[in-house]
Amino acid sequence: MMDTSPPAWLPETAARIYPGWVQRKAVTLCKRDQKRGGSSNVQEYRIAIHNAVVASGGLDHWTGEQLDWHLIGTYDNREAEAGSGAHKKLYALLPTIDHHSNLPEPNFVICAWRTNDAKHDMTPEELVEFCRRVLAHAEAKTASVADCG
Repeated sequence: MMDTSPPAWLPETAARIYPGWVQRKAVTLCKRDQKRGGSSNVQEYRIAIHNAVVASGGLDHWTGEQLDWHLIGTYDNREAEAGSGAHKKLYALLPTIDHHSNLPEPNFVICAWRTNDAKHDMTPEELVEFCRRVLAHAEAKTASVADCG
């Protein structure tokens, strides 16, 4: 069995719950992917999640932002449903596990919950193209307002 000890950079409070967090996420993602035709097992998912965490260095794969690792294991779906947009913002930098592709296999990166929510089911290429369109539109609007001033 491969060692999935918490990375040294993980805060102590998060390091204590890290093994259980990885295991729960592995079980959940493996079951979901098996329903979608995947054939990997929980152990492969556990190792892939751990490797993605270590590779992240604590940062969001897509934005480079520092993630709030103190938040792992604290998100409560019932609390979120009763909450508002403000509640969602509290968890914006919650580390989440993102499939690197749309395939039902253990190939992950780590990103903020906000990033994962925005990315949803886009491929990495679709995400980058979408972000380019958002930036181009924002820059065009800014230029248009400047031209009017």
